Amino acid sequence: MIDATDRRILSATQGGLPLVPAPYAEVAGWLDLTEAEVITRFERMMKDNVVRRIAIAPNHYALGMVANGMSVWDVDDADAETLGAKVGALDFVSHCYLRPRAEGWPYNLFAMIHGPDRDAVEAYRSVIAAILGDACRSNDILYSTRILKKTGMRLKTEG
Repeated sequence: MIDATDRRILSATQGGLPLVPAPYAEVAGWLDLTEAEVITRFERMMKDNVVRRIAIAPNHYALGMVANGMSVWDVDDADAETLGAKVGALDFVSHCYLRPRAEGWPYNLFAMIHGPDRDAVEAYRSVIAAILGDACRSNDILYSTRILKKTGMRLKTEG
């Protein structure tokens, strides 16, 4: 579990680390901590799976990846985990999830595909279909038309 200091660190960095030569020292200065304490706490939170990773999150629109589609796949449950890992490893897939099927919605594997245009996304979708092979019974794709909100998870502010 996290304590009040962990929560302060997470709240201070949930919008991203500062773009300075020593970002952990900068965060430490904001919170009256030492750089070593911030680093140690992040390492522990990563070990405990409170924080999954610390990474750069590029804006795919600014990089020319303006066609985005959530591909959905009805994959044999016995193969879903193994195949999902293969799909998730593709460089044009940014998100890949297994989810329970819902009534009237047969899909259990979801993969967000990014490309410069819809033709490229459809070509990438064909690559995924080839990987899934006979384990896939059906698929579809839901294209993004507009960004309504794009942020990471945010902690609820106290008070």
